[in-house]
Amino acid sequence: MIKRKLHFGSIVIDYGLQYSNRKSLGITVTPEMSVIVSSPQGADLELIEAKLIKRAPWIIRNLSYFLSFHPKTPQRKYVSGETHLYLGRQYLMKILESEKEFVKLNGKYLVVGALNPARAKALVENWYVEQARIKLKKIATPLIENFKKYQVQPTSLEIRSMTKRWGSCTAEGKIILNPELIKAPKGSIEYVIIHELCHLIHHDHTRKFFDLQSKEMKDWEKWKNKLETLLV
Repeated sequence: MIKRKLHFGSIVIDYGLQYSNRKSLGITVTPEMSVIVSSPQGADLELIEAKLIKRAPWIIRNLSYFLSFHPKTPQRKYVSGETHLYLGRQYLMKILESEKEFVKLNGKYLVVGALNPARAKALVENWYVEQARIKLKKIATPLIENFKKYQVQPTSLEIRSMTKRWGSCTAEGKIILNPELIKAPKGSIEYVIIHELCHLIHHDHTRKFFDLQSKEMKDWEKWKNKLETLLV
C-alpha cells in the first residue's frame, strides 16, 4: 500500500493507495480513521486524486464521525482538588490517608483512601473498570432485549480497554465497550451501545444503518455531541 496525502483547502487527508483488479475506484474510511483507496491497475494518479477531491467532504464527515468514538480524556494527576467524571457528572477528588484502600462517591467528591497517595491512580482506574462492568451491562440489557425484535442479539458483551474506540462489534457478533464510557452521561452510553447493536444488522455505515439508528434513538446526534465535547 502506498501512503499519500491529499490537500483539500486547509485540510490534509492521509490515505493509503492500493491497486487491484477492480473496475472502479473504491474509498473506505475505517473506524480507526484510516482512509483506504482501492484503484484499478494502471489508473492515472491525477484522475484518482481528482475523484478523491470530489469525495473529500464525504471523507471528512466520516473521519469526524469516527472521531466521536475515540477517547480523548486528557491525562490526570490524581491529586486532591482535581475533577473526575462519572456518568457525565464532575466530582472533586479528595485523597485521604487511610490504612484501608478504597474509592467511593460522597456527595460532590470522589474520595480515595490510601496510605500512599501515589496509589490513587491505580485505585481509581480499577474502580472505574469495576463500575463499568456493573453499570454498562445494566444499561445495555434493556437495549439488547429491545433489539431481539429484529431477531438479533450479541453473542456476548465484553468490557475491554481500547485506545481508539468507545465500542466495537466484531464479525462474530460480540459487542465490546470501553470502560472509559463510564465517565459519559447515560444517554451517550446508550448511543454507543445502540450504534454497535445496529451493526448486528447493518455492518457498514450505509443509509439503512443510520435510518435504523435514528429509529431506535431519535436524538442520537445530541448524545454523540455530548460524548465528543464532554470527554476532552
